[in-house]
Amino acid sequence: MTSSQSPRRILIIRLSAIGDVVMASPLIKALRRRYPDARLSWLVEPAAAGLLRDNPELDEVIVWPRAEWRALWAARRYHAWWTSLRDFVRTLRDRRFDLVLDVQGLLKSAAWARLSGAPVRIGLGSREGGALLMTQVIARPRADARIGSEYLHLARELGLDSTDFAMDIALGAEDETFARTYAAGTGPYAVLCPFTTRPQKHWFEDRWAQLAQRIHTRFGLTPVLLGGPDAREAAARLQHHSPVLRSEVGGTTLARSAALIKHARCLVGVDTGLTHLGIAFEVPTVALFGSTRPYLDTTRANARVLYHRLECSPCRRHPTCGGAYTCMRLIEVDEVADTLALLMNGETRA
Repeated sequence: MTSSQSPRRILIIRLSAIGDVVMASPLIKALRRRYPDARLSWLVEPAAAGLLRDNPELDEVIVWPRAEWRALWAARRYHAWWTSLRDFVRTLRDRRFDLVLDVQGLLKSAAWARLSGAPVRIGLGSREGGALLMTQVIARPRADARIGSEYLHLARELGLDSTDFAMDIALGAEDETFARTYAAGTGPYAVLCPFTTRPQKHWFEDRWAQLAQRIHTRFGLTPVLLGGPDAREAAARLQHHSPVLRSEVGGTTLARSAALIKHARCLVGVDTGLTHLGIAFEVPTVALFGSTRPYLDTTRANARVLYHRLECSPCRRHPTCGGAYTCMRLIEVDEVADTLALLMNGETRA
């Protein structure tokens, strides 16, 4: 793309998941620096939209109502489904995008790139047949220890300025006020993010309970659980074993959870989007990785990954340990607490 071909309307497609949206967010400022006068939009699913809506560098966040369509189809309301689909495609085409960046690289994201009508469609490691819908595919890089390395690679391949390639999550005034009010009522607090959709990514409940007590007594912080509605039962079990825990699991929007993270004194979490937000907001963060290892280099002096590599790791979606999850069991409470103390440099500050 030369200066004479500068796009005027650009669409980024990263539909999900929350952590990947966070790690792809540096592309916003990189594109804005290169194309300051372009209209910049992002297509995303509802779950992660709250992390993008208040970004001043984005002109528009377009939300794909996937769950709504599924409900219409399940209810056999086919005409309503078709009408909504038609209108959504029309919305995309009416924007007259010149350039689409499909940074998810799946068939579902490639389909939206093609349906947008954009003449230039660049996919990052497009698979599942998505490459056939692209005008150009940029291969994903080999394994890189850096957080968000694939998006940095894409930026460099596109000739964007990647000097300051930091995650870029902006919050609205109401969410900031909510977090400040919460902190005023709770006192200094630490965020714990124990919950994911895959059991092999979990740490153990007894250790979370021990860590919560350690954080409370050693650092004088109130440990606060964050997570989605599906984790309420697990959160209740943790609170039963550690009464010092306070739970906001399933009780806040994603944007408000992000604000709570931003104003926390520290964060400990497994491989989940909320943990990556701790790094994005430069909060002292300890990430516990085992079956997955999305990165080892956090790019932050106050963020550290604890990861004990085994011959079978990272096994990702195919654990071979029969549910022992030895890679996570090797992470001890003392190691986590001591790492937190190191990152916080002996003081409890944001």
